[in-house]
Amino acid sequence: MKMLQILGTWCPKCKKLAETTEEAAKSLGLEYRMEKVTDIQAIMGFGVMLTPALAVDGVVKMSGKVPSAEEIRKILSV
Repeated sequence: MKMLQILGTWCPKCKKLAETTEEAAKSLGLEYRMEKVTDIQAIMGFGVMLTPALAVDGVVKMSGKVPSAEEIRKILSV
């Protein structure tokens, strides 16, 4: 099971990243758990300076943009 973490203040871009990530994970048939990380100190602990960000199993895979569902599928397929 993959742990998908959305890092951000829960602005519209953060919400869109969460929706797109969920869509991508479901289309791949992944077993996953999604967590919203909104605490600024926790986000900085990941080394993230630009939100939104996506971490997979605790490793930041992208930050500062909302990628397409296809881009997220590529990230999750690795």
